[in-house]
Amino acid sequence: MKMMRTLLKICVGVIMVMTLAGCFGAKTSSTSGRGGEVVGVGGGRSFREPVPYGMTLIKRGWLKMGIEKQDSLWGKQTPQKDISVDGFWMDETEVTNSKYKQFVQWVRDSILRTRLADPSYGGDETYMITEDKNGDPVTPHLNWKKQLPRKPNEDEQRAFESLYVTNPVTGEKSLDASQMNYRYEIYDYTTAALRRNRINPYERNLNTDVVINPDDVVMISKDTAYIDDEGRIVRETINRPLSGPWDFLNTYIVNIYPDTTCWVNDFRNSDNETYLRNYFSNATYNDYPVVGVTWEQANAFCAWRTDYLLKGLGPEARYVQRYRLPTEAEWEYAARGKNQTEFPWDNEDVKSGNGCFYANFKPDRGNYTKDGNLITSKVGIFSGNSNGLYDMAGNVAEWTSTIYTEAGVGAMNDLNPQLEYKAAKEDPYRLKKKSVRGGSWKDPESYIRSAWRTWEYQNQPRSYIGFRCVRSLASSSSEAAKQARKSSKKR
Repeated sequence: MKMMRTLLKICVGVIMVMTLAGCFGAKTSSTSGRGGEVVGVGGGRSFREPVPYGMTLIKRGWLKMGIEKQDSLWGKQTPQKDISVDGFWMDETEVTNSKYKQFVQWVRDSILRTRLADPSYGGDETYMITEDKNGDPVTPHLNWKKQLPRKPNEDEQRAFESLYVTNPVTGEKSLDASQMNYRYEIYDYTTAALRRNRINPYERNLNTDVVINPDDVVMISKDTAYIDDEGRIVRETINRPLSGPWDFLNTYIVNIYPDTTCWVNDFRNSDNETYLRNYFSNATYNDYPVVGVTWEQANAFCAWRTDYLLKGLGPEARYVQRYRLPTEAEWEYAARGKNQTEFPWDNEDVKSGNGCFYANFKPDRGNYTKDGNLITSKVGIFSGNSNGLYDMAGNVAEWTSTIYTEAGVGAMNDLNPQLEYKAAKEDPYRLKKKSVRGGSWKDPESYIRSAWRTWEYQNQPRSYIGFRCVRSLASSSSEAAKQARKSSKKR
């Protein structure tokens, strides 16, 4: 009996050791027979980043950023700089009307679900989740598994109708664009990581000759937004003393419906009513690039796309980087292709030997149709560049995340360069210029070069500006390339 107890203890001990080894990996033990040498920890499952749908991998590399030859259009020299960028994912095409409509419809349906849970519209509480599976209270949020009613009752019908307006003259019913507001939050990891912003005052300066005063006040800027009593979006940039990590959480509310009137506002004395009424709403244009979207709306789309993705990834979502607009350097690096050419194609001309144009732009004075298109064209109908990207020249110009300055690349770092400024509402309008790249369907040959820089105000929608998203890599370029190859084989 005593021997049985001894054997039992030995077995239990072996099982515990095996269990711990399974939790921490076989190389974690300091008694692994290596003579007490530090060999590092092992085990654990490496994160395999999912290949984002419709995106292509741009591997890390080097670029001589800027225009080499003197600009013949303005007769001035533009700065150049050797820069290096890390790898990233980039949309193969510009964001289309179809993809942006998904965003608009998601916002519409989120408002509708909120109203269906409101007692004023029937009060169906199943459209909101207020408890977890254990019955413990959670922050109320929408229940997307609950289907919208196919045959709404009277109260539900009122909720549906509250999202639409009727033109009093024509009698046409349409979605109330003024209600399509999207609220999102972005945590500013970069600002939070700055040494001057440490919560512990003794960590703010490593110079031991400096006497730290724990009562010194550190001021921070925080973006916030709310809807006032009249239903208007109010944006504020608050300057206040640093109090904790919540100070780096910025809140934004953006009306995300595209400005369909840009077609008539951009071109005076021009009959573009057809595009005003049809370009975004008519399914014929689903595969055309979305336009009339401001820089602020493009950022809101990136935030929504991120949250939409992360909800389906589970615990590993924390490793996935957010969708965002490309930096100006990333955009030019990706557009030039693997051979870093002046245009996204290898030929120095804008058309092939048989007269076919490589992009949708304005090849001649007033002759928009010479390249086969009048306005925008379907995305991806012209050949892609060596990175597998389409329409990096022409079709629509594209927003970047970079603030526009005359110094341009001369003011940038040579490692993952970015010039960023979050303009407050009260800032001078000139500080709200953002860099726009690629040229558009209405621009001449000079503007569609990969290095050509231009700008637009961040709140100004245009019929010739769209955007595409990028996402920083969560793993190395080589590992991401492996995953991309596997994904393409499955498709």
